[in-house]
Amino acid sequence: MLKLTKPLAFIDLETTGTNLGTDRIVEIAIVKILPDGTRSVKRKLINPEMPISKGSSDIHGITDEMVKDAPSFKQVANELKQVLDGCDIAGYNSNRFDVPLLVEEFLRVQVDFDLKSRKLVDVQKIFHQMEQRTLSAAYKFYCNKNLEGAHGAEVDASATHEVLEAQLEKYPALGQTVDSILKCIGEEVIVDFARRFTMENGVEVFNFGKFKGRAVSEVLKAEPQYYDWMMKGDFPQHTKQKLTEIYTRTMLKKA
Repeated sequence: MLKLTKPLAFIDLETTGTNLGTDRIVEIAIVKILPDGTRSVKRKLINPEMPISKGSSDIHGITDEMVKDAPSFKQVANELKQVLDGCDIAGYNSNRFDVPLLVEEFLRVQVDFDLKSRKLVDVQKIFHQMEQRTLSAAYKFYCNKNLEGAHGAEVDASATHEVLEAQLEKYPALGQTVDSILKCIGEEVIVDFARRFTMENGVEVFNFGKFKGRAVSEVLKAEPQYYDWMMKGDFPQHTKQKLTEIYTRTMLKKA
């Protein structure tokens, strides 16, 4: 059993597509587990204010018609922030998709959603280190059950919680706390969720383009116009936010 010192929120998103910079949430489910074991569920359909791609509709079954009268993310942002207040966050492939896209949505509507004090547990990372499978296969492998209704946000978030509980039983080395799990599998150092920057020896470096491998601050000092180019480009809001933090810090040191 998980031993929690603070709530752990399992999240799952269904979306218009897979582009972190341009796609939107159409459904969110949050399965929140409290330290005393109490479990609560929050699920919402969301009007993405843009068309849902056919490829995405074919996967999760949510159509434009189904969300046309649903609230926009802006209308539910504060409610979702309150639900997640004080929670660590878990999910399946969540560090690379669900959390980054959720952060983008909060940034877009200018609601401050701080991740600095939160632990992020990606159950897929445990599974891939141990077994290399999909969520449905993980559910079958660890829970010995077929995942009925896969790609429904609540079903997937609940299944992810069950998988994590089963992983704790199967792999005693994981311990029973969020800290012990992350100590075992390693905690990612994330600069921006789109991975345009990485951290090397305590310094942010570019992870793409002509400056790949070079310190961001070094490039911005020499070519400050590169900051303007990125800010005008089709990069995710979180990437631009982190770029601005580095740029501001760099310019203050330069002055």
